[in-house]
Amino acid sequence: MSFDLLVPAPRSATTATGSFLLRPGTGLDGEPHLTRIVRRLLGMDLPDSATGEVSVRVAPGEPESYRLAVSEQGIEIEAGDEAGVRHAVQTLRQLIGPQAYRVAGKKEVGVPCGEVIDRPAVEWRGGMLDVARHFLTKRTVLKYVDLLAMHRMNRLHLHLTDDQGWRIESRSFPEISRLATHRPETIVGHLYDGRGYDGIPHGGYYTLDDLAEISAYARERGIIVVPEIDLPGHTSALLAAFPELGTGEIGVQRAWGVKSATIKPVPRSVKRVCELLDELLEVIDTPYVHLGGDECVTRDWVGDPEIAAHRESLGLATEGELHGWFLREVAAHLATRGKRAVMWDEAYQTGGTLPDTIVMGWRGDAIAQRAAADGFDVVRAPIYPTYLDYDQSELGSEPVTIGGPITLADAASFDVTPDAWPAGERAGVLGGQWQAWGEYIPHERHLDYMTFPRACAIAEALWSGRPADYDDLVRRLSGGHLARLEAAGCEYRPLAGPHPWQESGTGGRARSASGMRWSLEQRREWSSSIPESAVADEPEAF
Repeated sequence: MSFDLLVPAPRSATTATGSFLLRPGTGLDGEPHLTRIVRRLLGMDLPDSATGEVSVRVAPGEPESYRLAVSEQGIEIEAGDEAGVRHAVQTLRQLIGPQAYRVAGKKEVGVPCGEVIDRPAVEWRGGMLDVARHFLTKRTVLKYVDLLAMHRMNRLHLHLTDDQGWRIESRSFPEISRLATHRPETIVGHLYDGRGYDGIPHGGYYTLDDLAEISAYARERGIIVVPEIDLPGHTSALLAAFPELGTGEIGVQRAWGVKSATIKPVPRSVKRVCELLDELLEVIDTPYVHLGGDECVTRDWVGDPEIAAHRESLGLATEGELHGWFLREVAAHLATRGKRAVMWDEAYQTGGTLPDTIVMGWRGDAIAQRAAADGFDVVRAPIYPTYLDYDQSELGSEPVTIGGPITLADAASFDVTPDAWPAGERAGVLGGQWQAWGEYIPHERHLDYMTFPRACAIAEALWSGRPADYDDLVRRLSGGHLARLEAAGCEYRPLAGPHPWQESGTGGRARSASGMRWSLEQRREWSSSIPESAVADEPEAF
């Protein structure tokens, strides 16, 4: 593989003549903690040697920066920190080619000579997996850790709870695993299609040992797991175990949409939530916890005597202010554990944030910009173009999704720090991420189809801090990177359209006519407007 086929494209890459023959047994020179990183990520037996042909060291430099130099005499890695070492090794793997991603492919290989000098533009470069709507196995999550690391990403956001399932074991409250982790069946297509339900039970959860393993595996590869417990809305499943703490549609839901169920914004609910968070934080090594805060239907709060009395005792005028109080209370508890809260942008609008809360902006550019202007750290995650659960084209053969399309070219256009924003607001952007919401993604094979190669485009935009060069990205994908994905076991969508077995067909994956469709003008209007309301009066189905 050549230096001009790397994804994401590095800041600087120069090619030289010749190659270095890397083989099992090649000596590796460096501090033990650094050589362990190189061996683990390469998956090759490279014994420690003070005179090794492969050398690795950390020298003063910017966070995550690295220099990778390959000559006919050897390979040199110099990085600003351990994260930079990992990025250098991931770049080296891409230069080795597809065999670097196969377990049986760790034989001698010629690495082309040249040099890469590189560093990321933004700190937060992530992807979100929704494992609540459709449960994904631990094996799938570990695979996506490797795919993120392959693209020099460093955050895995796990959406672990929602109306359709709670995916975290609780040893303190075993009724959660018994009542909140499964549903009897799942809706087929969109609600208004009238196709009914599949009659197939669905469920699953991660044990605390599973989550500890995922966290440790991710840390070894430079990925921080960001667990999300969505509150106070999207809690139908949790309330199946604790109905006394809720209002609205209690019970694990079979269909998608914004449900009326909420956990009551009162002190005893805060206590229970914090107990569950403490249990989770015993096993996940992370500085961040995502508390959701989105799409909360407050309709039933008005008539609930306990909620009304508590709101009056606090002197709060509206249910929106009570939404903010609840989230602040939970965030304050996280702060006692040394953790920063992350919340969707609705929480920013209702005052649910603490000064160090990270605001994740999903409802367009304008709301994210306002949060940055108010001094909050912002992670950019706008529906357009980072939601990878939307159609990938206008082809009738695309399987059912929520709507769209959001094409590969759209994903490549993601501008994480827009030039139109003042410098101070751009400085407030920590980074961004793609999202793979799981309503219409029932399993790993379909997740691969929906996520890649659009995730490659988002990764490149985040690494460089500017929209990707679409034509050049396509050249690199078709010239070698798709072969790397295939070797890594990722069943991506081909650039020309789906394989026959990936198409919609006429069954449960048949494309729906009722999904949201985007026009260019709608995209612009949506991105530039600030949502009026942060809480919902009525539930919404789709």
